Amino acid sequence: MSGSVWLPPGSRPDALPGIPRQRQRTPSWAQPDPVDELTERLDDFIAAAVHPDEIAALLESDGLSDDQIRERYGLKNSFALAETLYERVERRYPEPDGPAPDPWQTGLLGCLLRGVVFALPGLAYVLGAPLFTGPGDHGLPAGTVPLLAGALCGWTWNQGLAHRAYAWLGLGDRPAARRALLLGAPAGALLGSLVAVSFAGGSAPAVVAFAAGQSCYLAAATVLLVMGRERLLLLALAPMAAGAVWSLADPLPETAGPALLLGSLAAVAVLGLREVAPALKGGQGWTSGLVALLPFGAFGTLPAHRRPAAPRLTGSLPYALFGLATGVLVLYAALGDVLAGASAGAVAAPAAVALTLSMGPAEWLLYRFRSGSLAGLRSSSTPRDFRRTTVRTVVRCLAAYLAVLLALSLTASALWPHAPLPGGVRAAGLLLLGVVLWTGLLLQSFGAVTGATAVCCAAALVQTLLLVTRTGDPHVGAAVVYGTAAAVQAALVCHLLGRATAHR
Repeated sequence: MSGSVWLPPGSRPDALPGIPRQRQRTPSWAQPDPVDELTERLDDFIAAAVHPDEIAALLESDGLSDDQIRERYGLKNSFALAETLYERVERRYPEPDGPAPDPWQTGLLGCLLRGVVFALPGLAYVLGAPLFTGPGDHGLPAGTVPLLAGALCGWTWNQGLAHRAYAWLGLGDRPAARRALLLGAPAGALLGSLVAVSFAGGSAPAVVAFAAGQSCYLAAATVLLVMGRERLLLLALAPMAAGAVWSLADPLPETAGPALLLGSLAAVAVLGLREVAPALKGGQGWTSGLVALLPFGAFGTLPAHRRPAAPRLTGSLPYALFGLATGVLVLYAALGDVLAGASAGAVAAPAAVALTLSMGPAEWLLYRFRSGSLAGLRSSSTPRDFRRTTVRTVVRCLAAYLAVLLALSLTASALWPHAPLPGGVRAAGLLLLGVVLWTGLLLQSFGAVTGATAVCCAAALVQTLLLVTRTGDPHVGAAVVYGTAAAVQAALVCHLLGRATAHR
């Protein structure tokens, strides 16, 4: 028994055969918990789940039946196991690789360009001033009433038309948007011209012609802006704008002003027609082409079962009324003193210029708010945190817009002949009107146009009554009206946009 171990021939002494050992079975109480093993295996998925049902869906997709779950894990079914796993793992939501996608990123230059395009047509009144001859109207220069009436009609109609076209574009039907513009733009130009003629009274024929050209420009410019052709519109307005600026320093020949006006109008009209002309193509003659002009026409070549529901015509009405109300408020900001009987009211005209130019930065800040609210959705863990983040974003964007508006107002007043710098109640009223306009645009961008339209229409109506009845100081009255409207719309913004579901 004390001899060496016997080895078969050819074996090495250092290679001993394996010695069989008795298998020891681990008692059940010493085995690892199968639920812990499953938790460790699915840790990343469980940590990122927002509800136990997500884990239950994964378990069922892996083929685990309720009988297997009862046998292996001692739980009733997949939902009970999912709840157990959900409770054992702390929530960890992984951040996406790289920068988070942000569909609301846009360039500042494009928005500023739109603001300039909004303001440049105002230089046409510089070239057209020699045409406005005759007696004044309500203390205003000759021909102002038909021009303002036509402009208000154009703002109202084209705001609703633009919404209609954008609704078609949102449905992915660009031809239908072109048909809506091709039918609606000439109708709006005709309606604006008729309104201007009805308010012309004893105005000179040249004033009526200028008002008709204004209506045609508003219609054609709406087409170009909706179709994203701001640069073409800027190029078409450049000769007229350059001539108007030149005339401020050195008077132009008598025929140069009308020629520049007609040239720019013709260029804008041709460019607008060029944008919507494809709506006439592809038909079997003029009959089918005219049918294609209807804004509620067929969806191109899509089969009937794939055509989405057409946008309702009544859905564009609040947007049209919003355009009317904001147009009236801006009009009163520029001419409220004159309409109230004050002789020095024309000095408020730089306010209208500042408001018009500020629409470019206002649009960019709307995008910044949407981007900031999207970041708030990612970073906030509770509804209260998101509401607080949204309010801070609104305050920052609104403060930035008011700073831009004040700077533009001071610059315009400094450049405007004989215009004092705004201060006191006048400046406060302008800034409060800026709050009304920007919060109204913000609500409109989220589809809450009904509330914004109701507030702006009520403000325009109240200010009209104050001016007609000559109640109180026009500046104080305007500031009170604007302040009330701003407070109401700010409350609407906080109530609506503080909910995460509004940012879908």
